[in-house]
Amino acid sequence: MSELDDRKQSIIATLKEKSVLKQKVYDNTLESFCIVKDILKSLAKEVNVNLTGIDTRIRLEYTDRSNFDAQIRVAGDILLFSMHSNIFQFDREHPAWKTSYIQKNKYNAYSGIIHIYNFLADSFKYSRQDDLGYLIARIFINHENQYLVEGKRQMGMLFSNYGNEAISRKALQVIIETAIQYSLAFDLLVPPYDTIKIATVGQAEAKIQHSRVITGKRLGFQFNSDDVLGNNSHET
Repeated sequence: MSELDDRKQSIIATLKEKSVLKQKVYDNTLESFCIVKDILKSLAKEVNVNLTGIDTRIRLEYTDRSNFDAQIRVAGDILLFSMHSNIFQFDREHPAWKTSYIQKNKYNAYSGIIHIYNFLADSFKYSRQDDLGYLIARIFINHENQYLVEGKRQMGMLFSNYGNEAISRKALQVIIETAIQYSLAFDLLVPPYDTIKIATVGQAEAKIQHSRVITGKRLGFQFNSDDVLGNNSHET
C-alpha cells in the first residue's frame, strides 16, 4: 500500500472512530440540555404556585435564550445554563484520567459540557456590561451518557462515580436545585472603599453605580484537585 493510501486509510479510520464518537457525545449532551430546559421550566411553574400572594419580584422566571442557552431568574439572581457546541477531551492533568473508566478506553475522556453561571439579575436589567458572573458548576457528558460534575465543594456537588452512573432527569434535577440553593446562599458583598473612591466626570454622567462599580457575588470557582474527583469533603 502506498503512502498516499495509508493517509487515506488513516483519515477514514479517524472519521469512523473519533468523529462518529464526537457526534454521539454531542447528541447526548444536547439531549440532556433539552431536559435541563424542561426541568427549569417545570421548576419555575411549581415554585411559583407556592408563591401566590407574595411579592411578585421573587417569582422564578424561565427564559429559553437559544438552542444552547437558557436561564432562570430567582429573585435577584440569574442562573445561566450554557451548552458548548464543541466536544472536548479532559486534559492530561485532570483527575478524570486516574479513573479506571478512562484508563480502559481513552475515548471515554471525550465529553460535551454544560456550564452553570450565576449572575445578578440587575446586571442584565440595567445592562451593566462590566458586572461579573461566576461559573459555579459544569457538567460533562460522554458518548455512553456517563457524567461528571465539577463544582465548588460548598455545593456538595461532588459526583465522583464517573463510569458507573448514566446521566438522568433525576440527576439533572438534583444538580439544578443544588446550584440554585448554592447561589441563593451567597449574598452581594460591599466593594472595597478604595476601588470606588475616585470617579471621573464621565463616569458620573453615566451614573457611577452602573459604570464604576463592577458588581458580582464573590462565589469564585477554581478547578482544584480537591474540588473534583476523589474527594468527598464538603468544606465551607
